[in-house]
Amino acid sequence: MKTRDRILQTSLALFNLEGEANTTTVDIANELDISPGNLYYHFKGKDVLIAELFTQYEQGITEILNAPIDRPLSVEDNWFYLYVVFEEMYNYRFLYRNLSDLLARYPELARRFRRIVDLKHAAITAFWQTLSDAAVVSTSEEEAEALVDNMVLLLTYWLNYDHLLHEERPPALIIHKGVYQLMSMIAPYLGEQQRDFYEQVRSIYRNIIAPAAAK
Repeated sequence: MKTRDRILQTSLALFNLEGEANTTTVDIANELDISPGNLYYHFKGKDVLIAELFTQYEQGITEILNAPIDRPLSVEDNWFYLYVVFEEMYNYRFLYRNLSDLLARYPELARRFRRIVDLKHAAITAFWQTLSDAAVVSTSEEEAEALVDNMVLLLTYWLNYDHLLHEERPPALIIHKGVYQLMSMIAPYLGEQQRDFYEQVRSIYRNIIAPAAAK
């Protein structure tokens, strides 16, 4: 692996583990066992590193969020789609865990992040429209708009909320609980024949938390 790629990979790991604000370029260089000068040769400061990592995330999440907009997913794929979105967000969780502070210190990212939030709204709207067209859910237009807003809100702040309450937990638990929370928003609007997947999600979540609860 090229040094530049190793720097990005290690920076992402440290930012996710320690928090971006708590990680310096010296920390990154030490972790890689290279000199700070070598790191500076590739990236002229932490702001450049963060901009590059954000670009990586932006490209990945944009492709994922565009999927249900470009072509409606099947009902079954819609459910699993939520996992894909959460997993991509979790891979770059440092962006979300201290979002307001991060955007205040790097204002050039704020416009781009708002575009991602707008795209989340469009993706969840398309997601909901697919369920509505298939008669999986039944809501008024006003209820649907409020629900989409709430789902986008949860998608944007779930990682921050979970970290605030629990600090570090297993990734599977964090992601599955996030999907479960989204499904819980949808559940009241599901028909009786469409609750099977929700019940499966709830059962899996209970099985994931059972070992932790037993300690």
